[in-house]
Amino acid sequence: MDGYFATSDSLARLAAQDDPFDGALGAANLTEVIGFLDDADEANRDWAAFTLALSGPDTKLVHDALLRAADDEAEIVRAEAIWGLAQRDKARALPLIRRELQSDSVTIPLLEAAELVADASLAELLEPITTPSADKFLDDTALAAFRACKAAS
Repeated sequence: MDGYFATSDSLARLAAQDDPFDGALGAANLTEVIGFLDDADEANRDWAAFTLALSGPDTKLVHDALLRAADDEAEIVRAEAIWGLAQRDKARALPLIRRELQSDSVTIPLLEAAELVADASLAELLEPITTPSADKFLDDTALAAFRACKAAS
């Protein structure tokens, strides 16, 4: 996704920071990023979900925001949010991962979430995705997720 950036300058600035939710402006930054989950622009929702997933504090507010974003209309936004949930609450992420793995396509963040959760029930959904494709990174990520889930059985 070369050149795929948030269209909001303030969101791009926050996403580029190492820890945008720390310090004196942390709470205001968190509120601003969560607000972008409702933006009309898919790129902004995606970057907001990614920023929360990567840097958001492990709080109820962030969990709830990620859970809401896990139902976004855009697959990539859902995947970023589910990846963030998988890092914080595997039980909440598991049914969302299962739902997304039953769709027509998968994304890297979703596969990374499946690997983090490493639940045996996901192995049968992941196995068909392990067939080699033209995308080696996707193939490697799918295989790692499958192996993690298979090892959990």
